[in-house]
Amino acid sequence: MLEKLFKLTEKKTTVRTEIIAGVTTFLAMAYILAVNPAILGDAGMDAQSVFLATAIASALGSVLMGLLANYPVALAPGMGVNAFFTYSAVMLMGETWQSALAAVFVSGVLFLLISVTGVRKVIINAIPKQLKIAIAAGIGFFIAFVGLKNAGIIIASEATGVAMGALTEPTVLLAIFGIIVTFALVARNVPAAVFLGLVITAVVGLVFGFMGVEGMPQLPSTFDLNFKMTTIGGFADGFSQLFSNIPNMIVIVFSFLFVDFFDTAGTLVGIGNRIGLVNEEGEMEGVEKALLADAIATVVGSMIGTSTVTSFVESTSGVAVGGRTGLTAITTGVLFLVSILFAPIVLSVVTSAVTTPALVVVGVMMSQQLKEIDWDDFAFAASGFVTVIMMILTYSIANGIAWGFIIYTIVMLATKRSNKISPVVVALDIVFILYFSMDVWMKWF
Repeated sequence: MLEKLFKLTEKKTTVRTEIIAGVTTFLAMAYILAVNPAILGDAGMDAQSVFLATAIASALGSVLMGLLANYPVALAPGMGVNAFFTYSAVMLMGETWQSALAAVFVSGVLFLLISVTGVRKVIINAIPKQLKIAIAAGIGFFIAFVGLKNAGIIIASEATGVAMGALTEPTVLLAIFGIIVTFALVARNVPAAVFLGLVITAVVGLVFGFMGVEGMPQLPSTFDLNFKMTTIGGFADGFSQLFSNIPNMIVIVFSFLFVDFFDTAGTLVGIGNRIGLVNEEGEMEGVEKALLADAIATVVGSMIGTSTVTSFVESTSGVAVGGRTGLTAITTGVLFLVSILFAPIVLSVVTSAVTTPALVVVGVMMSQQLKEIDWDDFAFAASGFVTVIMMILTYSIANGIAWGFIIYTIVMLATKRSNKISPVVVALDIVFILYFSMDVWMKWF
């Protein structure tokens, strides 16, 4: 049954490898179970309810991705977009969390429509192949930077922007130890080296008390999601407030739509390049089903009480240990459900120091794709470089893609190759410029 459903032999993988990959992916992204309730809690939502909604939406999205698209990509409420939900939509623009969730629902429905009609597939396939490579490599650098930052190896600095963290911190030392061990295992071609490195790091951290756990969220006492939109009155309240301020609504829905679209596109392209899902024409196989799963997860996630659900870039950690099919994503989804019962244990073991080695090694592996960029063509060299550097420095996959597109178009025009710029790329350039003008819109309205 598994062979027929996931084509394991064709993908050159096994059930054991897929399960290990799914566990690795879960461990790399389990932090969202603690972080998402904390961020949405600042918007006035009940943290325990958000915890449940996060676990359920992540499980649903990951299982859908595995069953519909057979992709080894897990989903969860996206970082960045959840911060926009709380600190921009609610705190800055004055929306309630109910109306912000209504905006997530609207953006999800729009995702669903453009996924079913094939618009999203057309846009992703219109990305020039060289930019696809740059996006994949950029995600490698980005995810490594995320890991280093979360572990405290890299910290913020007013003088230089970023700086090295304190090597006297136990969690920093544990992360560095894990990176060294994982590098050694990968270099020696040890099977499931990334997963094994993660386990060794966790064991050492537990033995020496280096986990640095400062507290764990309590388990919900009931399964009441405490979400007003689950009743007719609450649902109407959220939408009535959202539509009472049309300029606000446009800005918020567009932001949710933009970030999720291009974060998802970047993640799928990056993983697709890694496991051979991008053909010679630069098109991704079966991407429309992956986009459909992503859209459904966002719609359902908004209805049960969480911000936009998106494809997680941490899925690359599972791919790094051999994940090639939807069985990886389904395994991750099942673990999200199980985590509801064992949250204290999961959250005490899965710390940033433990997952950082996996993210850094994955970054190294994905960055190797840079060799495929035509560096002799300045249009590809400039757009590729800008894509990578802006992903890291703006801490956003979407921003990196946007700037890469804009630079690509400018250089192609400067070198009189406008005939090679597709209409879709031009349309996206306009969307990107509008997006970067968002601050101006918000001041006007």
